[in-house]
Amino acid sequence: MLEKPVGYTFESKANEQVAPSQRLHLILLGVKNVARSVKFYEALGWEKSPTGNAGFEKFDLGGYALSLISKEVLAKDALYESSEGSGFPGIALIYLAKTVEEVPRILAKAVQAGGTVVKPATRTHWGVAGYFKDPDGHLFEVDYEKPWKFDGEHRLIVDEMN
Repeated sequence: MLEKPVGYTFESKANEQVAPSQRLHLILLGVKNVARSVKFYEALGWEKSPTGNAGFEKFDLGGYALSLISKEVLAKDALYESSEGSGFPGIALIYLAKTVEEVPRILAKAVQAGGTVVKPATRTHWGVAGYFKDPDGHLFEVDYEKPWKFDGEHRLIVDEMN
């Protein structure tokens, strides 16, 4: 799947569904100014992860991360018309798939469970990702990227990358 071009979308058939492990890996906050938000969390005494970057900063929360990204970038990635006035929640919960093939399968499972796909599994610059909403409209991203590193129980090791 990773040999497909960026923007390619994948579908999953009902018989290919897989349930994600009962775990989240990232709380992704869309913020107006990433640098300003980093300063806020550092002023609380939190330590920024060395594996972030100016556009995507992370704080280790013990097996998952609080991640900061531009609200505009997050809205665009989740296929909202705008970050304001479009129903965009400004936050996404992220499940990091174990394999690239899991992404469309988990999205199909979310639909079967009563959710709605917002963005199908799509080839990105970094891997494959898609979004769904639960029945109350909460936004979830299912993502696969090679650099993420996990422990034996599929908890994210925030401060390390492959």
